[in-house]
Amino acid sequence: MEKNTETKPIIATNIDSSAMTEEQPVSTSSRHSEGGEPPAGRLKLFNKVMERSLNKYIDDASFQRFAKTFHPFYKRNPKVMEDIHKQFVSDLQRTIQEDITKLMEEGELKCKLDELDKLERAEKDNKEPAWRPSGVPEEDLCDFVMPYYLKYEAHLQKEIKKIQAENAALAKRVQSGRDAIASTELGIAAAVDKWKESVKESEKLLAFQLIPMMCDVIFFLRNVNWFICTDEVVSYAFFDVK
Repeated sequence: MEKNTETKPIIATNIDSSAMTEEQPVSTSSRHSEGGEPPAGRLKLFNKVMERSLNKYIDDASFQRFAKTFHPFYKRNPKVMEDIHKQFVSDLQRTIQEDITKLMEEGELKCKLDELDKLERAEKDNKEPAWRPSGVPEEDLCDFVMPYYLKYEAHLQKEIKKIQAENAALAKRVQSGRDAIASTELGIAAAVDKWKESVKESEKLLAFQLIPMMCDVIFFLRNVNWFICTDEVVSYAFFDVK
């Protein structure tokens, strides 16, 4: 019975074949200091570690242990058990790879490891001494909290300017509305004055037109009254003669 050592790379595109060897790792700082290749990135080291861990885990699931665990089935048909073991190892390795890839994507591990590499390279170029605690907790806390407060103050100043701009725009709109209302009031007052003048003119014109008409009516009523009185006298005389 041969032990199945067929494995797949954990992150296929970023792993070197040298990661499969069991040599002692050489420190990246010594390589860089000796003038060799630059130190490997954290992502590449992470992939190598995960691949070696996966290989050791798969080695523990050897066919011998698998056959020993399921010995009655192995005695009946060794070939089928060997095929089942190969399928089991393949599915196990694929599932672990998918889980690791999913965790890396959810945690944005690649971006964070690259960011750590950038910070490390930037720190190497920085000649200033690193920060060390002064021994006075108040001062150390102030040094730690002050950048946060300054950043928060800048944010508040930005929000204040934004609110002031909004208030200025609203005040401008309110003033525009007030001007429109005042203009409307002036227009209404002018229209009312014009209407009053037209009413007065109409009253005067109506008065001039009604005076002759009233005179005619009065004259007509007087004539009618005289006619009625005359008619009564004539009628009385007529009946009296009879």
